Amino acid sequence: MTAYDELMAFQQQTEALGQVAGRLGWDQETMMARGSAGQRAEEMAAMQSVLHARRTDPRLGAWLGQIEDATLDAVGQAQMRHIRKSYDRARKVPAALATEIARVTSRAQGQWAEARAAEDVAAFLPVLKEVVRLKREEGQALADGGDVYDAMIDDYEPEMKAATLQAMFDAMRPRLVALRAAVLEKGPGPKLRGAFPEDAQMALTRRLAEQFGYDLNMGRIDKAVHPFSSGSGHDVRITTRTSADDPFNCFYSTIHEVGHACYEQGIDDAYALTPLGQGVSMGVHESQSRIYENQLGRSRAFTGWLFDEMRAVFGDIGVADADAFCRAVNAVHRGYIRTEADEVQYNLHVMLRFDLERGLMGGDLEVDDLEAAWNDRFEADFGYRVDKPSNGVLQDVHWSVGLFGYFPTYSLGNVYAGCLHEALRRDVPDLDARLAKGDTGAATAWLRENVQRHGGLKTPAQTIEDASGMVPSPEPLLSYLETKFTALYGL
Repeated sequence: MTAYDELMAFQQQTEALGQVAGRLGWDQETMMARGSAGQRAEEMAAMQSVLHARRTDPRLGAWLGQIEDATLDAVGQAQMRHIRKSYDRARKVPAALATEIARVTSRAQGQWAEARAAEDVAAFLPVLKEVVRLKREEGQALADGGDVYDAMIDDYEPEMKAATLQAMFDAMRPRLVALRAAVLEKGPGPKLRGAFPEDAQMALTRRLAEQFGYDLNMGRIDKAVHPFSSGSGHDVRITTRTSADDPFNCFYSTIHEVGHACYEQGIDDAYALTPLGQGVSMGVHESQSRIYENQLGRSRAFTGWLFDEMRAVFGDIGVADADAFCRAVNAVHRGYIRTEADEVQYNLHVMLRFDLERGLMGGDLEVDDLEAAWNDRFEADFGYRVDKPSNGVLQDVHWSVGLFGYFPTYSLGNVYAGCLHEALRRDVPDLDARLAKGDTGAATAWLRENVQRHGGLKTPAQTIEDASGMVPSPEPLLSYLETKFTALYGL
């Protein structure tokens, strides 16, 4: 075997173990008994210890030193790029720190869920302080004297910088705020009314998942407090949630997570259990979930089909026709929850979190002051006070599990989705006619061919530029939003 063959065989085992660790996390959020949390924290810590040892194994350094990238094809060079970066980053983080982060975040996740259910911020703060302390230490090790938050973003969006994101968000904010003000002046849109039994919601949500191309032969749908997607290759699982009076919560959470899942299922099988066998970044990942959920799933064409399907399942749903139903799906309204926010206001929720977590990681904001900082910022951005912690600082799982640097990728994904949507409509001119029949096949096939199958072969920005034919920019997203909501609300 060549050094490259030995390296890839070793890496395949590491990737497989990473998938096993991910399955432990999936089980913790869906199936695990509450009393098992302590043991699961130790299991997660043990897995992280094994993975860290493999990612810093001296043999990796020897193999990397023996391989000449110029002798490899484009796939081999991309594999080397990912492995070398992972090796360099892993060696900067002490094994004991990596293990402790896994142990504490596993415990913190359960404590967050309990605190959220009890509306008790104080119960969560002690473990959150531990998480923040550990993640600051990790960020400092990774930054090696540079910007700590930049180092953390790089875990989720390689080569992206906080300053670049800040400039993008500063450009987006005025137009989003102006659009929101114009829409809200028109008053609330239609709302659904009726009975929406949980079993009927779950039956229709499974149909929607398959309608958007999710292969349930290699996946499953379960329920969780916070919907998510997990896994890659031939085992990709999603979760959703139900609400007795808001079936959109279930359906659009499902479509969103299906976007993530289809990305992972759509990657070229030749890349399975290698660094290329997963989405290249969270920004690109979010571009898939957001375009599935919004530009496709909330389009007038697709909602016309969904209107008929929902009436067939639930009977009278309280809206008179497909146009009113589309306005209900896309209603711009006061609300607290990021995952339930309309397209106009969603990015404003992300910008709030971006600023707060930069403060936490930079030491400008302490955990004891986080709730007050959140509530003050929310009131300044949205014009009303947070009413309870589960609608405020306790609503997201991300900080409990140490995902600092993740939040801005949601808005970056929206920007990427705007670029992809413009290109998709150019290349599939009969898109609306297809969607009006519930047929997403042409759209999802275009995304699979142009984005998903490549996995980690290219850089994030190059993936989007090659697929859309343009350098990523927020302009297509902002134009799409202004055009859509001007029509919906008669602005």
